[in-house]
Amino acid sequence: MWRPSQLPELAGRLKSSGVSLDPARLTDLTSHPMNAVISLGGCTASFVSPDGLAITNHHCANGSIQFNSTADRNLLETGFTARSRSEELPAAPGTRISVTVAVTDVTGPVHRGLAAGLSGRQRYQAIEDRKKELIAACEEDPGHRCRVAAYHGGLEYELIKQLEIRDVRLVHAPAGAIGNYGGDIDNWMWPRHTGDYSFYRAYVGPDGKPADRDAANVPYRPRHHLKVSTRGLKEGDAVLVAGYPGSTSRHKTAAEAEDAFEWLYPTRTRVNRRTIELVARLTEGLPDAAIKYATVVSGLSNTLKNNEGMLAGYERSTLLRTKQELERGLRRWIEADPEHRGRHLPALDELGSLAARERRFRERTFFFGEVARRGALFSAARTLVRLAEERRSPDAAREPGYQDRDVGRIRDRLSRMERTFDAAVDRGLWRQAILDYAALPADQRVAAFDEWFGIKAEGGAPEGLDARLDGMYAATRLGAKEARLALMEATAESLAADQDPFIRLAVALLPADRALEEEQKEQDGRMEAARAGAMGALASYLLAQGRPLYPDANGTLRVTYGTVKGYRPRDGVSYLPFTGLTGLLQKETGKDPFNSPLALLEAVRAAGSSRFSDPALGTVPVNFLSDVDSTGGNSGSPTLDGRGELAGLLFDGNWESMTSSWEYQPDVKRAIHVDIRYVLWVMEHVHGAGELLRELGVESSSSSPSASSR
Repeated sequence: MWRPSQLPELAGRLKSSGVSLDPARLTDLTSHPMNAVISLGGCTASFVSPDGLAITNHHCANGSIQFNSTADRNLLETGFTARSRSEELPAAPGTRISVTVAVTDVTGPVHRGLAAGLSGRQRYQAIEDRKKELIAACEEDPGHRCRVAAYHGGLEYELIKQLEIRDVRLVHAPAGAIGNYGGDIDNWMWPRHTGDYSFYRAYVGPDGKPADRDAANVPYRPRHHLKVSTRGLKEGDAVLVAGYPGSTSRHKTAAEAEDAFEWLYPTRTRVNRRTIELVARLTEGLPDAAIKYATVVSGLSNTLKNNEGMLAGYERSTLLRTKQELERGLRRWIEADPEHRGRHLPALDELGSLAARERRFRERTFFFGEVARRGALFSAARTLVRLAEERRSPDAAREPGYQDRDVGRIRDRLSRMERTFDAAVDRGLWRQAILDYAALPADQRVAAFDEWFGIKAEGGAPEGLDARLDGMYAATRLGAKEARLALMEATAESLAADQDPFIRLAVALLPADRALEEEQKEQDGRMEAARAGAMGALASYLLAQGRPLYPDANGTLRVTYGTVKGYRPRDGVSYLPFTGLTGLLQKETGKDPFNSPLALLEAVRAAGSSRFSDPALGTVPVNFLSDVDSTGGNSGSPTLDGRGELAGLLFDGNWESMTSSWEYQPDVKRAIHVDIRYVLWVMEHVHGAGELLRELGVESSSSSPSASSR
């Protein structure tokens, strides 16, 4: 997952793989094709028309589809197609399209004057203050959102400036039985037959600048957009993927890997599986509640299968041994040179001791985090109390997340609860999270929280928990959007006197929250220095062997390249790189999750002569494999052919490479893409999206259906 600035170093590799684009051109984020690649915050998308039309995955737009769904009009099931601009629906509150316009190296300004004798807390604050200064100066340009990203654990820093488009609208999404065909059964699996795509449109004010949603707004005019290719790909063709991968852990230590696979992933798997089952019980017979929690369940299910796959992969992999061998080689290289010993060994030793400290408090971090995640009212109350408390300080001195620049995002989160919250479900999920937390040893718990619920020193379920919860949910007003938004203007003094039980709990917890943050800042400050030192040593060690080093994914724009390619998952088994409509029919059962819409099944019967068919495949291609490198956040990333035209969308990885967050295995690591020809075929023959096809530069045929579910 290369930074664009590294691509000229890889020119020979790119050319030999079949990529004809100039690598130097790919470093220019204001030119084609990089300027067309955009972030959704957790997913990637790309502009595909001069009128701000953007394509991404169905599962990336799932929150907006769910937000606009009700039991009587379930767009998650039927899909949606706007027949005109006026019919386009508002995306879920908080949806943003971010266009990267500039990236500047700021390592010098961030590191300047960081003395060796600083404590972890002092180092953390010095870096935080400099990042805030850089961000504030960057955001003096209206309509832009900026961040300072750390690479290699803090060895390098970049200031990233993005145009932030706030008016985003849902344009088209296929039926759920297309966009999520195969459901959890097929998730992370091959062969696959999933039409994982959807369309948004970006809107700005009449002056062309980002604006809140308004009827007077106009479609955004991107500098560049991708051309949709109908030529198609074949096995061995070059592909290039640009996107915003979220996070990987490939450069973490062997001890950190062992802790993740021996404790974190098994724990998360157990908790997520039970949470999914609990949501199913709590929403049984309640279709509106089920819709509200559909996105939560989808995310939990995806993480669950991912973690199960990682654990299975870890058992058969050499990941831990490979990391241990690399660390032994690095240490031998350091110890062989006196200069290296004095410069690098302290950082390696410090990193080990800090990782051990994180392991000591892992239960508190995870289970108290679950208490915060699973209780929407509790989370809202803590946000409101903290916002009021931070407003006591000048804006520049406030914690990140509570500055003036963050207020709009807080408002969006509190507004979005309207379509993602059900009191009975929230109570049930929070109750279970509290019980899990109460089972922890006393030194892993938070005294103020224990006192509120009467959790005794020996732990265990507190007496009267159900009565206490019933009283809190009956007395609170935070279930109403108007009340939550009104409290955003409250002062710290007024909230301290507020009698809402969730507000009272948040006020009581505030000193403990601050103490935990201070503890974490000390840890983070020391960790930044140690990690950066260790990564500097690793970079020098690998450079001596002629091996370039890419940083772990951190949500910044990256480029990866490869070829369309199948693989051999085990002895005697070989997977071809394409699937088609004939394979979809072989899976079809008429029951969820293999229950394609009738319109699709009828269209398949005539698909042999479709203009989107592949002659070699003999049918319309649905999905394909490539050996590009990817991880979460790459969902929705445009898959470009060797000429830079849109050939598909990356939407998943394969089961055999589930440990890829920690290691790259070229023999079995594969990305799964939806073929753009299948997207166009579904739009034309199933949903009748002729106007959109024309906007994409693809003329609609006369055989297109005239209507689809809305």
